[in-house]
Amino acid sequence: MLWTVRPVGPDEFDAWTRLYRGYAAFYETPTSDEHQRQIWSWIHDDRSIIALVGVPVDADGDEIGEPQGLAHLREWVRPLRGVIAGYLDDLFVDPEHRGSGVVDALYDAMNRLATEHDWAIIRWTTADDNYRARAVYDKLATRTTWITYDMVPTTSRPG
Repeated sequence: MLWTVRPVGPDEFDAWTRLYRGYAAFYETPTSDEHQRQIWSWIHDDRSIIALVGVPVDADGDEIGEPQGLAHLREWVRPLRGVIAGYLDDLFVDPEHRGSGVVDALYDAMNRLATEHDWAIIRWTTADDNYRARAVYDKLATRTTWITYDMVPTTSRPG
């Protein structure tokens, strides 16, 4: 199968939300219409997220279906290194299209995006038990030794 990757269009909310809801379901994370609209606003109003979609194309490069893969990226400042980088927050491929080349097309497009934006790297995280995805990531990137923490803000800190 052949793929093109491009920014998600402002008229593609339904196709995008189908993929994003699939992503949330994969990670067993609740989502809502309000949540979806907030992210859509970050993509199209604030432009704080770059949303790419992978769409099947024919031999002439004409689109022949709706998006089947998505990637959300954003800029990330690395003060210690003195560089700007990209951060891949979300990556999802419709289960029926896994292994079809769409993820390769998405990563090729991300590589071009990093070059265009002069990003030193693109970083992402994944679940430890996401073995299928990790097999792909191990071919594309270098696994780091960093351990990730999440701190939930509170009104007072333990002393």
